[in-house]
Formats: sequence, structure tokens, C-alpha cells
Amino acid sequence: MSKHKAARSTTDLSGSLKLSRPEAIGYRQIFEMIGQTMPIAEGLVVTTLPRGSLQIAQPAKLPEPLLKAYAKGLHAEDKLTWCSILKGRAVSSEECYDRDFADSRYARDLLNPNGLAHAAAAPLRSPVLEGYPGAVHVYRSAEQGAFSSHELDQLEQMAAQLDELIVKSRKSRGSACGERTSLTKRPAARQFVVDQNLKEISTEASFKGLDGRLREQLVEHAKTRLGNSDVSDGQIDRLQVPDSRGDLWTFGVVTYKAYPALGDGPFVIFSLQPDCCEWSAIRATDFQADAELSRLIPALKFMQQEFHRSPTLTDIAKTVHLSPFHFHRRFAQLLGITPKHFLLECQIHEAKTQLLARKKSLAQIATDCGFAHQSHFTSRFKQATGLTPTRWRRLAGDTNRA
Repeated sequence: MSKHKAARSTTDLSGSLKLSRPEAIGYRQIFEMIGQTMPIAEGLVVTTLPRGSLQIAQPAKLPEPLLKAYAKGLHAEDKLTWCSILKGRAVSSEECYDRDFADSRYARDLLNPNGLAHAAAAPLRSPVLEGYPGAVHVYRSAEQGAFSSHELDQLEQMAAQLDELIVKSRKSRGSACGERTSLTKRPAARQFVVDQNLKEISTEASFKGLDGRLREQLVEHAKTRLGNSDVSDGQIDRLQVPDSRGDLWTFGVVTYKAYPALGDGPFVIFSLQPDCCEWSAIRATDFQADAELSRLIPALKFMQQEFHRSPTLTDIAKTVHLSPFHFHRRFAQLLGITPKHFLLECQIHEAKTQLLARKKSLAQIATDCGFAHQSHFTSRFKQATGLTPTRWRRLAGDTNRA
């Protein structure tokens, strides 16, 4: 097939796809269309998440053994996803694994039991959340053979078309939050990986574009974690660090003593936490491959709508028909943020919006945003941002005038 014909087939991906709903993407249909261009036995979409690990997000009704094996630890062996993200192009499984791919854990424990032998992936900018990259994977059986360089080019072009569809779908959802309220513009990349040599390896350009004080603190924190043998392997913690203006940035931080998907040695992954608008834009259909994770998503919308009345954990858990204990545990494990911190994020966002409007007193803003009283509001606002409400409003005003 000529390059011209390959380009035309990728255009068909976006031109021919009929979305059942404007805000949802038919991933099964997408993989069927990819299969019309090249032989594939299975396809899926993997995304990075703020909890600092990988997640199979699409499509629905994937083989259960494949999903369980990936979630139980084989995501740490997924060089294919990280290889495509770091190289910024489509790659084959044979290219990404140092030793023979057929002997790797990824092939032996994930693909082979599902009748698969060859894999390829192309990067996606933000499959689910802004700033969190991922990849579209396609697999073949041994009989179908390895992917050719020409097929990788085709896959890369189709992934670019899928990126466009994702952006269109995301925009169609709108936003319940209005304009952004950050003092400092958030970087395009929200996840940064620091290796054992204290080098940021994943999104170096974006990392260098961060505020200098912020960047120095992240590297210093990584140094401390890498030198501390007592740090729990794979556990995500909440980290708040101030930039040069005193504004606090909140990261999820996780240390992996070994993470073969990224290479040899330990790694520290910093994930800039999404704001409440970004969280609230997620839909259950964004995680069709994982019924458990999809089930939790409506709780985000409930909290975003009801934060002003400070709903209890029991109230929130009821919306997804889970016990408070099970809901809290799985919510934090799967999303990398606790319900309490998400509610506070929603409160602080609304408070910032009202502070910028300059139409209400601090006492009234405190009441409207679900805080017990003005001093409680001031305390929690400073805890979340590093600044008092009055100081933050002054800085925000200076930023808007600049």
C-alpha cells in the first residue's frame, strides 16, 4: 500500500466514525477499522494516571484474564506503552524489549495465555486526563506475524486521528467549572519521572519549563526518597511544594524500587494532581475496560455538585452503592486521591472563583463553599494553596493585569 493510500485510510478513522453520543468514543468500532487496515487479533488503550501507574482503559469486554494479569503487576512490565511515549512514535514489542520479546514476562504472562504473540503501540497525548499520556496497543497471534515498519507508520497516523477524536469528545462535554483559577499556568505534561541518577526522563522539556524553585524541590524530594530504604514500594503519597510565589502545587508521588517498564533501577514518579474541573470531566465511559473503576466515576460528579453542603463519606458511597470503607479504599487506590481531598479541591476552586469576582465577603464565601466559618475557610485555604484568601486574591489580580 502506498503512503498516499495509508494517509487516506487514517483520515477515514475520524471521517467515518459515527459516535453514538458526542461525548463518547466507540473504541470497538475504532479497532474494527484498524483491523481493516492491518490484521490484528486484539486492541486496547492504556493510559497513565495520577496514581503513578498504567491502566487499561478501553475497550469494553476485553478478556478477563488479560485485564487481571495487567492490573496485578504486569503494568510494571509494560515497556511497550512507555517506549512509545518516550520515543513519541509507533513501536513494536520486538524493538522495546532488551532481550528477546518472546522470553519477557509481558509476553509469557500477559500475551501468550491469551493466544497473542506480537504487539505494537503508538502514543496518545491524553487518553483520559489532560497531561497524562498513554498509547493505543494492537496485538497479533503467532500465525499473523510481527508488525512491519509500514504498519507501524499506519498505526501512528491512526493514533494521531484518535487523538483528535479524544479532544473533540472532551470539548463536547463542556465544563461545569468555568474559567481556570490557577495563579501559574499548568504545564502541558503533568507527570514527571525521575530515575536513580536524578534525571527527569519522561517529559524533559516540560519539566525544565516548571518554576525553578518547584523543580529543585521535586529533585530534592526524589533524592531523599531514593536514598530511604524504608519508603514503601509503589505506595502513592500526597506532596505539596511551593513555587517561587509561595503558591502550593500538589503532586501524587510514588517510588518504585524496580519498574522494568521504564528501565533498570528505582524510579520516582511525580503526578501533578488534576483540578476538580479536570476530574469532573471524566465519564464512566472513559474506563469501559474496568467495570470497578467505571463504577466510581459518578461519585466525582456527585461531589463536584454537592461539595457546598459537605456530604459525608456515607452519602458519597451510597451514590455508587458501596460501603464507606470499601469505597474510600478503592477510590484512593484507583484514582490516587482520597474523597476528602477531592471535596476540598472543589471547595477551594469555588472559593477562588468567588474571590476573583470580588462580590462577596470572606464570611459569605466560607458559607457558600461549605466551610464551618470564616476562620475555618482561611485555615483550609492556606493549607491547600500556601496563601491566605486575601493574599491569593491580590496575587491573582496582579496576574490578570500582567
